[in-house]
Order: sequence, then C-alpha cells, then structure tokens
Amino acid sequence: MGKVLNIAPVSRIEGHAKIAIHLNDDGNVENAYLHIQSLRGFEKFIEGRPAEEVPRIVNRICGICPWMHHLASNKAVDGAFGVTPTPTGYKLREMCQVMAHINDKILHFFFLASPDFVLGPDADYSVRNVIGVVKAAPELATQVVKMRQLGQMMLDKFAGKAIHPVAGVVGGFAKPMVESERKELLAGTRTLLDFSTFALDFAINNVFAKYMDVIGELGVINTGFLGTVDREDGSLRLYDGIQRLMRNDGSYVDFEGEDYASYIGEHVEPWGYSKMPYAKSWNEGFDMDLAQPKGIYRSNTLARINVCDKISTPKAQAALEAFRSSFGRPAQQTLLYHYARLIELIYACERTIELLEWEGITDPNVRAKAEPKAGRGVGIVEAPRGTLIHDYTTDDNGCITSANLIVGTTHNIAPMNMSVKQAATTLIKDGVYNEGLLNQVEMAVRAYDP
Repeated sequence: MGKVLNIAPVSRIEGHAKIAIHLNDDGNVENAYLHIQSLRGFEKFIEGRPAEEVPRIVNRICGICPWMHHLASNKAVDGAFGVTPTPTGYKLREMCQVMAHINDKILHFFFLASPDFVLGPDADYSVRNVIGVVKAAPELATQVVKMRQLGQMMLDKFAGKAIHPVAGVVGGFAKPMVESERKELLAGTRTLLDFSTFALDFAINNVFAKYMDVIGELGVINTGFLGTVDREDGSLRLYDGIQRLMRNDGSYVDFEGEDYASYIGEHVEPWGYSKMPYAKSWNEGFDMDLAQPKGIYRSNTLARINVCDKISTPKAQAALEAFRSSFGRPAQQTLLYHYARLIELIYACERTIELLEWEGITDPNVRAKAEPKAGRGVGIVEAPRGTLIHDYTTDDNGCITSANLIVGTTHNIAPMNMSVKQAATTLIKDGVYNEGLLNQVEMAVRAYDP
C-alpha cells in the first residue's frame, strides 16, 4: 500500500504551505501537491467600503510586501475615479515601491534561501537556517543585517511607515520630499547599490558556480512567463508599463492591464484553496502535466528577466547580458529565480537613484484632486513575487461594489505544484528518501519566494 509524505510546514518561505508527496506501492512518486493553507478573503472584506480607504486596508494582505498592495490599490482607485496623479506624486509612489523591492530581495536571498547554499541542502535542519549562516559567515551576515535595516529605515523615515504604509493617496502622494530627505535617501541608496553588486558577485562565485548541476535539474519545468515592460522599448519595469505574456518558445503578446481578463483565466482545483491563473488567450485550457503543460506561465523575478528586452540601468543591464549568455532567453531553470532576484536588486537600487536625481522629485505638487464616482479601475504593479493585479468597481458614492485580486504568488501556484512534482519524482526512487532529499523538494518551492 502506498504512503503520503507530508512536509508541513514548508520552512523559510514568507507565506504558509505544506507539501504532500504520494508514493505508490513501489515507493515511487505517484503525485505531489503544494497546498496553500490560508484563505484571505480580502475581495469580500472591502465590498461596501469607500474606495479611498481600501489602500490602507489591503496593505495587510502581506506584511513582507505591503507597499505593493498599497500602491496597486491606489492605482486601481485612481482609475475608478478617473484621476491622474501629478508627475511628482507618480514618481514618489514608484520610488517607494522600488525601494521596497530592495529590502525584500535582501530578505529572501540571504535570510531564507542562502542557508540551503551556504550550509548545503543536506545540512542538519537545526543549523540550516539564518542562525547557521550567521555562525558560518559572521561578517557577511552582519553586513546583510545592516543593509536590510538601512533600506527599511529609509522607507520608514521618509514615508512614515515601512510596513502597512499610508503615504500613497488617491491622486498621488501624501507628502512632498524636501531636499535634506533627498540627499539622505540618495546616500543610503548608493550604499545599497554597492552592496547589491557585491551580493551578485558573491552569489555567482560562491553559490551558483558550486550548484550548477542542481540548478540544471531541480524543479525544472517548461512554461511561459508574465511580466511588465516599458511601453516604448520593452525594458524592465516594476511600477508601471504594459503587460507581456510570453510562451515557452519566446514569442509574446503585449496587453494593457485593464484587459487582463481577456488573457488570463482563473482555475480552481478541488484540493486547494488558491486560484490558479492560466493563459486563457492561448486557447489550450489548463493542465499541469509535466510533459505537456497547457496554459501554464510563471511570474516573479525570472519571468520579468525573461520577458523584458533589456534593462534601462547600466549595471543591471550588464548583469542581464551575462545571465543570457549563460542561460539563454527564456531561461527555464527554476533555481535561477535566485540569480534573477539579485539582478533585480541591482536594478532597484539604480532606478531609485535615477528617481532621486530627477529634477522634479522635490516639487510640492504631489497630489491631484479626486472626486468619488462610479467607475472601474485596474491597478497593476510588479510585486517581488509577481504581477499584482487589483481590479475594483465603484458605485456613484465611490464605494467598492466588486473586487478581483490576483496576487503575485497566485500566478505561480500551478508552476510550484509542477516543480514540486518534478523534484519529488526525480529525487525519490523505490521508497528511498531522507530529510536532505525532502529539503531539496522544499528548495524548489523557495525559489519562487511564496
């Protein structure tokens, strides 16, 4: 009789999940599932609420990336009320969102992912954690903690809150930036840029080079990709742009955010709580079969690196060129999400510097007038974990009548299930497994940073 191996909870991820690996009578993998165990319900929580309140509510969806929900929500309310933020309000929003990416990427790579690589996937779980990294590389760990604290405190000092922000408002931003703040933020971001280039060099030489065999095999699946690019030149964008849906052969279609429902469908499996988006516009349905998947695409860092034509900042562009010379476009190796994450870290630092050096960033005109009204707005930003969609409809009083949210991680629920099954099937044979092998199955999930 077969058995079920349960990994519960999946450790060192930002959300909550468990893995169930079903073995047949011969001890080989029959199926494997990633179960997302939290039911959020925010689409219903906000019905009937004045729309201008919603950006201060949905930032509770995620304590790790509250700025993404806050700003996607503000963009959706802008659209419903028919208001265009002032240029400076727009730039301040983008600056805060991109700065939040910096902190998130440092957190994931060094605190959550690095124990598998610095200490090894087979290290005892009692030391395979951030404390183990601190003991193994104390100087590096100290620098990492200082850099993350620097990024968090920069946001906190300028915008009032690094977590559960309220600075974004309908029509723009709640406060202007003064010159002393600009100078302080610029100095801090330059320090973070130096660290980000060090981090990528460190990872290339001390992590990726040692694990190329694992990168080439663990959790590898063949899918399409979704991300946001600049409307003019197809370069990487995080705050605003046009959506690009790429097939696994590299062909793609661009579409406006408000048209997402024509390109993306939402599937539900009876064994899971979470929606599973798929590429409806491909007209092939939904299937997580490893050999012939249908409708499956991925989001998050690797997806964005794949769909963009280039990166507009010099250091990140150089890193992208080196990445593509080694892995091509589109790259399918799941563990390359970590590599792509560090390229984006460099971009986020460079882009923040660009915004702080923009001549209008201290203009006091940061908010356009807005009046509540009936309408529909779709706000999209690139969250660290993928393309984040907030879609609101309001009544004549400006209250929410319906809402649909596709959170960044949600795009990757189906791909993560596929990567879990691929990893488990590859690693577990004839009933032979151990804690180290099961941790490698978890590693396939951690790459997506769910």
